[in-house]
Amino acid sequence: MTVVDRIADIWGTRTPYPKDGLWPVRVDQALQEGVTEADVDRWVQSACVLCSNGCACDIAVKDGAMVGIRGRAGDLVNHGRMGPKGLFASWQGVSSGERLQRPLIREHGRLVECDWDTAMDRITERSRQLLHDRGPLSHGFYTSGQLFLEEYYALAVIGKAGIGTPHMDGNTRLCTATAAAALKESFGADGQPGDYTDIDSCDAIFLYGHNMAETQTVLWSRVLDRIAGPDRPRLVCVDPRDTEVARYADVHLAVRPGTNLALMNALVREILANGWLDEAYVRDHTLGLDELRATVEPWTAEAAAAICDVPAADIREAARIFGTSGRVLSTVLQGFYQSAQATASSCQVNNLHLLRGLLGRPGCGILQMNGQPTAQNNRECGADGDLPGFRNWENPEHIDELARLWNVDPLTIPHWSPPTHAMQIFRYAEQGSIEFLWISATNPAVSMPDLPRIRNILATPGLFLVVQDLYLTETALAADVVLPAAGWGEKTGTFTNVNRTVHLSDKAVEPPGEARSDLEIFLDYARRMEFTTLEGGPLLSWAGPEDGFEAWKECSRGRPCDYTGVSYERLRGGSGIPWPCNDENPDGRVRLYGDGVFPTDPEYCESYGHDLLTGATVGPEAFRARAPSGRAILKAADYHPPHEEPDREYPLRYTTGRTAYHFHTRTKTGRSRPLTRAAPSAWVELSPHDAGRLGIGEGDLVRVTSRRGRIEVPARISDIRSGTIFAPFHYGYWDRDGSPGEQPTAANELTITEWDPVSKQPVFKNAAVKVEKIGDATGPAPAPSTTASRPSAAAAGPRSVQPTAGGRQGQATEWVGAAPPPRFPEAIGRSGQDGRP
Repeated sequence: MTVVDRIADIWGTRTPYPKDGLWPVRVDQALQEGVTEADVDRWVQSACVLCSNGCACDIAVKDGAMVGIRGRAGDLVNHGRMGPKGLFASWQGVSSGERLQRPLIREHGRLVECDWDTAMDRITERSRQLLHDRGPLSHGFYTSGQLFLEEYYALAVIGKAGIGTPHMDGNTRLCTATAAAALKESFGADGQPGDYTDIDSCDAIFLYGHNMAETQTVLWSRVLDRIAGPDRPRLVCVDPRDTEVARYADVHLAVRPGTNLALMNALVREILANGWLDEAYVRDHTLGLDELRATVEPWTAEAAAAICDVPAADIREAARIFGTSGRVLSTVLQGFYQSAQATASSCQVNNLHLLRGLLGRPGCGILQMNGQPTAQNNRECGADGDLPGFRNWENPEHIDELARLWNVDPLTIPHWSPPTHAMQIFRYAEQGSIEFLWISATNPAVSMPDLPRIRNILATPGLFLVVQDLYLTETALAADVVLPAAGWGEKTGTFTNVNRTVHLSDKAVEPPGEARSDLEIFLDYARRMEFTTLEGGPLLSWAGPEDGFEAWKECSRGRPCDYTGVSYERLRGGSGIPWPCNDENPDGRVRLYGDGVFPTDPEYCESYGHDLLTGATVGPEAFRARAPSGRAILKAADYHPPHEEPDREYPLRYTTGRTAYHFHTRTKTGRSRPLTRAAPSAWVELSPHDAGRLGIGEGDLVRVTSRRGRIEVPARISDIRSGTIFAPFHYGYWDRDGSPGEQPTAANELTITEWDPVSKQPVFKNAAVKVEKIGDATGPAPAPSTTASRPSAAAAGPRSVQPTAGGRQGQATEWVGAAPPPRFPEAIGRSGQDGRP
């Protein structure tokens, strides 16, 4: 065993390996101070829920409490590795004495404790009254990307078959709605074509707006190990910041925020102009080449360079790497999804792979990434507003399928218009048409754009607000009823990561006090509301999570996300299983579309598609007229500048993002001492050029102002591109009485209420701001110096020091070997090139 400071050394010890080789095992482990392996009573199977990678792990339990975590050596996702958040905020993040333990109700303006019957009676009384007086459109549900599959499916059935409301969405709308939208537009259905093992076999990796080094630290470890091997893949990075990814890149395209589509159209044009396309594949397996060619023709490298402010030669070199590499993996994340023309830009990534026929083979993949651990389940199960099982809300037969499955009247299931997206749900609450809003496991008072407006909506007098969560978050402080939920390790359920791998998380310990699992809460609500089938039986008669999983399997049968071959029993003891898993794919399918057949049949597809510029639906008639016949669609759109551009009053571009040390609004990671010490409070980043022009030094207190609000935080002088300001979005106010007070620090005080026309994902990456110094530095900014936020070598003034954990707080043990150590009976195997045992 080797002891490593995994706060300062985020990605851990290198284990190099060759192309088409097996990623070596490295088991990461962290135990509570004073606890040794010999002290552990038992290890309980789970997977990490602090990013979307889905790293399998085991929870250490001693005396009925969680005391540690280790990676599972036999799992094909992480081969034993864990990231800093998993090591230091998994069990620690749910073990705080600040956990909610009893329900709360609002009495005379104050939240007071009560019993479950009192809380649930108050919820159901208000719900029944509104359904009687106003109907189902009075109800809205806003959930998370962090519940379990069984919980999402229960919520979807309640909302769609019990209440009949279209007003359901999740914070996946803020995170990766564009991933689903782009996959549906190009391929006909959601579901990642690629697999993590494509890293093992590729010749080049393209990362589009994806700071993988901080958002999926274990996946980046895999990339680093390929880079350290004998046949390094080429790297191309699209990001305005000098991230760790950019530092390893052969080509770094530091584009001006909001100009992604101009760049992508130029890359597509270069592929076409140089004849780097697979003409036979395009002819046999795609539609739309002529329109795509005409759309991108004006976008020469020089034209895109002028818009994006990057060298034309770098655009050409990036295109050459894509066009001439034998096997290419592309990954996409928030830099594209949360920016202008998000779906159009992401579709061009799909187009590049379709033009070259780079799908369905080892090393040839697309990962339209997720940011949250169970975002995929939210989309599959329909708690985000989509129909369960990737069904098409415009297809009447799909509605009838669900009605037969649930034994309800088809007219109950909302399908007369598109599902209501999150931004519109809050607009309806603002206008008063939604009077009952149930928020579970998310914190919109920090994560939504234009926070002053969101706070006003949550405080609307006529809005009955239910919040279920682990802690008294900024959102919960505004609630009429607060329900204490069980957290990770305190309940059983399944969840699915980015590359469609399903993991089981078993209950390790009891939740604190009277806290209940989200599934128990939803089932209790359905029972009290007396939601029934056509025969009068209970709509949800499940006794527990495994019943919910079996019900979900029937819902998924025959659909792209078919789970019918998966079971709790099969998921215990070994690795996760990718869907589709059924009679045709008994061990799951590693990659999609290897046969060149796509789910675009009009009777089967999840979506008929949209106009990428306006968001207007194509509709069933026009879609059928194209006769896709299992072919993918090359979607095209011209570039248009963002709606809010810098001007004389607000001359700088503002963008937000993540740091490696925190997850979302710090509800869990902010209660980890090592992670909090590494990134204790908010900051903004400026380039040396902008800082010098404005007279700002490292650590100076600055005020950043947009048309919506302001923040006042220390400045980090980093290697971000000039003209752009960056802020991490994690820092709200739960640790300072829940209010911004006189010195707001939440990044979304400044962001704009605008969204992509297709995915409806908010635009967090483009806003116009001004910056002014308001105080001298008392030390360096609280930003980490191990990541993209490290100080620029060109910066003047105080320099930050590399974060350390102090004692054991940031230490983890690593075991490196060619095979799992004796205490891990599972072994990683590989048959053929698929990387599955």
